[in-house]
Amino acid sequence: MNLDLSFYNWEIVSTFILKGLYFSVLLTIVATLGGVIFGTLLAMMRLSGVKWLDYPATIYVNSMRSIPLVMVILWFYLLVPGSFYSAIPWKLGENYRSEISAVITFVAFEAAYFSEIMRAGIQSISRGQVYAGQAVGMTYGQNMRFVILPQAFRNMLPVLLTQTIILFQDTSLVYAIGAYDLLKGFDAAGKNYGRPIESYLLAAVVYFVICYSLSFAVKQLHKKIAIIR
Repeated sequence: MNLDLSFYNWEIVSTFILKGLYFSVLLTIVATLGGVIFGTLLAMMRLSGVKWLDYPATIYVNSMRSIPLVMVILWFYLLVPGSFYSAIPWKLGENYRSEISAVITFVAFEAAYFSEIMRAGIQSISRGQVYAGQAVGMTYGQNMRFVILPQAFRNMLPVLLTQTIILFQDTSLVYAIGAYDLLKGFDAAGKNYGRPIESYLLAAVVYFVICYSLSFAVKQLHKKIAIIR
């Protein structure tokens, strides 16, 4: 096999790769923030002990966790009517339909996974602290906001960050609906210069370097948290 990566230069990187990297990182950040917020709400619904809150949240989480992400990406892209995207201001929905569909899909999908992480984090807090909050007159919401959730976030931080790394890897699946992510950038560069194999190999190396570096940082953070405890 005659591999040649010499055609890659800064012009190609800035034209094809950085645009895709920017969207992949942006999608990861937005999906993480949205997933944590909605995931926390789902976790609180499941732990509320109220059936009409618990059942819908349980069905949603179990359904999302049972379906492959690529299918959810295709469903949101193909089944959501065009009028929904047309209603988005400044024609963003029409010009960036794939990207907006990917953001909505990832927030909805990741919320199910983050909710399970948050549920485990909340349950790791001793009941004594819950009772202490109730003893000083805190409501369920106040107890969660001021006592339970801050500790649960600290306990679950390494797991949340690990899930975020997995999320970054999964962003490559938006390739299925034509969104311009990091993999799409390498794909476009490879096709334009007639070197698809080299481009896919280089894409794998870039994904590995980014994810391995982040995993190493999470391990160091986990050690620091363990020392503080």
